[in-house]
Amino acid sequence: MDNKNNTGDRNTGYFNTGDWNTGNWNTGHCNTGDHNTGDWNTGYRNTGYRNTGSWNTGSHNTGYFNTDTPKTIRVFGKECIKEDWDKAEKPDFIYFDLTEFIEESEMTDIEKKEHPEYKTIGGYLKVYEYKEAFKKSWDNATDEDRQLIFNLPNFDAEIFKEISGIDVNEKVKELTVSEIENLLGYKVKIVK
Repeated sequence: MDNKNNTGDRNTGYFNTGDWNTGNWNTGHCNTGDHNTGDWNTGYRNTGYRNTGSWNTGSHNTGYFNTDTPKTIRVFGKECIKEDWDKAEKPDFIYFDLTEFIEESEMTDIEKKEHPEYKTIGGYLKVYEYKEAFKKSWDNATDEDRQLIFNLPNFDAEIFKEISGIDVNEKVKELTVSEIENLLGYKVKIVK
């Protein structure tokens, strides 16, 4: 597809002003859809930021024709005050890529057979399934970074497992009471 009449970088589509847009006639950055003014919109004809839906002039809306910015969002399936979410320290491991360029020197013989293009480009682009990439990021995270997941508003281990494939309860079973208290930030009562 020709990327005509774009101003900016990494645009897919036509007549985009800004960077990382997918779609047409976007002004802003990281939009998916058409005719967005603002950043990180998914949908069409949004003015504002981080909207999912269409014709929104506010920010952080899901739906259509909203002019305000909601004070609550849903986190782990429950209402959460947006300000609490914004203030929460997010773990780095939740930001991961689904692709990774593997250098020729790090490729196995099997990978070289499956990806002969490595001879031309010096490696190949490895693609991960979503949960595989999430787990890889979790496995490479520090203990301190992993612990931040427990402090997110409304954290729910079952929902997290369903989304990521990571069973944090398995890790918790290995912890001592004091380690669990440090994770949670408060004393726990042991019920026998």
